Amino acid sequence: MLQGNENIFEIQNVSYTYSGHHSALNDISMIVKSGESISILGANGSGKSTLLKLLCGLIFPTSGAVKAFGSILSEAGMELNRSEFARYFRRRVGMVFQDADSQLFSPVVWEEVAFAPLQLNLPEGNVQLRVKEALSLLGIQHLRNRSSQNLSEGEKRKVALASVLALGPDVLLLDEPSSDLDPRTKVWLESFLNELHETGKTIITATHDLELAADTSDRCIVLDEQHRMAADGSTDETLSNWNLLLNSNLAHVHAHKHGQVFHTHPHAHTE
Repeated sequence: MLQGNENIFEIQNVSYTYSGHHSALNDISMIVKSGESISILGANGSGKSTLLKLLCGLIFPTSGAVKAFGSILSEAGMELNRSEFARYFRRRVGMVFQDADSQLFSPVVWEEVAFAPLQLNLPEGNVQLRVKEALSLLGIQHLRNRSSQNLSEGEKRKVALASVLALGPDVLLLDEPSSDLDPRTKVWLESFLNELHETGKTIITATHDLELAADTSDRCIVLDEQHRMAADGSTDETLSNWNLLLNSNLAHVHAHKHGQVFHTHPHAHTE
């Protein structure tokens, strides 16, 4: 486990452009310290998922630099799973994608959760133990022999999360984790993320669900629709700033009529 207050990520004036012309992020700078629980907030298309992919070393900045554990993440340096740092990085940082189907590919759940630890060339007994612990942690032992593709959305999300947790990462990146979840599963997710945070895990969640951010994060980073950083502050401060939320399309003004009188008031965006 990482030591408290250690810089995990340092993002310095990062911009990213898709296909050479579509801007996804503009001049983003931030520092993430170990043990933080952060929500990256923004409307659809603001660049939240792109930022997570940069932090996970899946893509690399068009300009600026992303450092992880003091080393710059670059395509040449990562040559994923080849360099010593790349192997270290993949053990320390795990990402759960928004679409669980895009992350699940093994015939049955047990093999799905075992896949990542097997890539570390761990002894078979160690892999078996990691899988059992991950399934138990999420309460899905009964799914071990089920096909991943024949599960509910909530079950798929839990299997995807278990497949990452089986690596024992210090840092967990989550892309819209509450999307398509029923109310009961969403409450479970919030409780589970808080439990992980209490163990010292660093959790970074990309979401436009303000309720999830309020219940699970200490700090919020807001991206606006110009793909720039509009705010970086405490969750309470951020979510009480209605002008910021309205301008970032994270809330809207709702109009309704009482008799002959119209009233307007802001509404936050939740799942």
